Amino acid sequence: MTTAPRRPHEPGDPVTLDARRTEAVHPGHADLDQLPLPALVQVFVDDQQDAVRAVQAAAGVLEDVVAAALPRLRAGGRLIYAGAGTSGRLGVLDATELTPTFSWPPERAVPLIAGGMEAVRHAVEGAEDDREAGAADVRAVCPGTDDVLLAVAASGTTPYVLGAVHAARAAGALTVGIANNPGTPLLDAPHLAVLLDTGPEVISGSTRLKAGTAQKIALNTISSALMVQLGKVYGNLMVDMRASNDKLQGRAVRMVRHATGADDDAARTALAQADGHVKTAIVMLALHVDVAQAAARLTAAGGHARLALNAP
Repeated sequence: MTTAPRRPHEPGDPVTLDARRTEAVHPGHADLDQLPLPALVQVFVDDQQDAVRAVQAAAGVLEDVVAAALPRLRAGGRLIYAGAGTSGRLGVLDATELTPTFSWPPERAVPLIAGGMEAVRHAVEGAEDDREAGAADVRAVCPGTDDVLLAVAASGTTPYVLGAVHAARAAGALTVGIANNPGTPLLDAPHLAVLLDTGPEVISGSTRLKAGTAQKIALNTISSALMVQLGKVYGNLMVDMRASNDKLQGRAVRMVRHATGADDDAARTALAQADGHVKTAIVMLALHVDVAQAAARLTAAGGHARLALNAP
C-alpha cells in the first residue's frame, strides 16, 4: 500500500501547535520550492523588510537600553553578550567588531555562546538546552553592577540564555533581553525587554533569516549608539577606529582631511605623530597644537573630540 505525498500547508491550515510565531509555518509561501528564481529571490528580499519594521517598532525601548547602559559603561563596565546558534553568533560578531571600529577594549566586550567558541562554526548539540551552562558561563566572567548583559534568543525560551540572564541579574548587572516572540520568558526575566516581532519565516523556523536580521540591527543600534555617546565618533566619523590595513589607513587620512581641511601631507604627518590615532590628529591640526597637548585636551574632555575642540 502506498501513501500519497503530503501536500504543503495551505493558508488557513492549522500549521503548528507552538505558540511562538517564529516557529509557525509561513502561510504565504507554500509553493516556495516551485518558484522561478527571480520570484524566489524577490520573496527573500521583500520579507526582510519585516525585520526593519520590527526594529522600528522597538526604537523606544532601544533608547531606554542605551540610556540605562551608558552610565555603567562610563564607569568602566562591560558589554556581555549571551546567545545560542544564530543569536549567539550575532553577539560574537557585534562584540568582535567594536574593537577595530571604535578601539573598544576587547576585554570590555565579552561574547558568550552556548557550546563555547566551537559553536561559532559548528553546531554543538544540546548546548542551548543547558540552563546551568548559561548561568555558569556568566558567573565565570564575574559580572558586576557596572556590566550590561545583552541576552538574545529568537524563540525567547532558550534555556542557556535564560540561565545567563538570571545569573547576571543576581550579580547586579543590567540585563537586557532581545527576543522575536511576544509573551516569552526572555521578555519577562531581564530589567529591559526588546521585542522584535518578525513573525513566521519564509523558510519556516529558519530564524537566521529576518529574525536574525532584526537582532543584528538591534545590536548594531545599541552598541553603535553607545559608542557615539562615549565619544568614539566625531560628527559621523569613526575617529577611534584602528587603522590596521592599507584601506583603513587611507580612510584615516580622508577623515582627518575632511574634519580639518588639511591637505594630504599634513594629514599624514599628523597621523604619524599621533601613532595613527585619528581623533588626536584632528585636534592637533584644528587647534595647531602638538600631540601631547592634543592628547591632554582629549583626556580632559573625556575622549570627546568636539568637546576638546570647543574647550577654552
